[in-house]
Amino acid sequence: MPIGNNADFATNQEPRCPVVLLLDNSGSMSGQPIQQLNQGVAVFKQSVEQDALAKLRVEVGIISFGPVRMCQDFVTIDQFVPPQLKAEELTPMGEAINYALDLLENRKADYHNNGIQYYRPWVFLITDGSPTDTWQPAAQRVRQGENDKKFSFFAVGVQGADMGILSQIATRSPMLLNGLDFKSMFLWLSASLTQVSHSQPGANTMIQTPAITWNQVAT
Repeated sequence: MPIGNNADFATNQEPRCPVVLLLDNSGSMSGQPIQQLNQGVAVFKQSVEQDALAKLRVEVGIISFGPVRMCQDFVTIDQFVPPQLKAEELTPMGEAINYALDLLENRKADYHNNGIQYYRPWVFLITDGSPTDTWQPAAQRVRQGENDKKFSFFAVGVQGADMGILSQIATRSPMLLNGLDFKSMFLWLSASLTQVSHSQPGANTMIQTPAITWNQVAT
């Protein structure tokens, strides 16, 4: 019997490919940015679930920050219902990162306790601003986790994001979204995770370079 609140493991024993979407819903995201972000998340679901294997293996959890809130605990894509985020308050990025990494550790314990294999998790941060809380300890935790191969951390800046701080948080260079092209970005994420989900857990999978259609060089 599955341990804890993990009844899905009884019917779906496929290896899991977990991704946490860390989504900025601070006040500066109001209007078109938050609308396009919501549409992008919906496109992500639609794209992943087109692949029969990926929809059973890719799990998504969503943490919004502004304030920090778990919008979606981990579920496979076939069970995922995209939330409708609203722009609200400040940008507590440090708190959100710590929350996401704790959520991942708990999920990995679920996998271990239920005999489920898993791929290296992804954490995908999207923000248009600068942290309004203390972010340095979270950045240190990200870098240590990357070094220990606990997860892969990606940072995407929307126009207005502090790319300098993002480059201090993420070990790989942060990417700057081209305008509000969230759709292309989430299609790239979908394709990348689908590719990973078709590999063997623990294998090194080469991820395609982000397409220039959504990603531009930060200056």
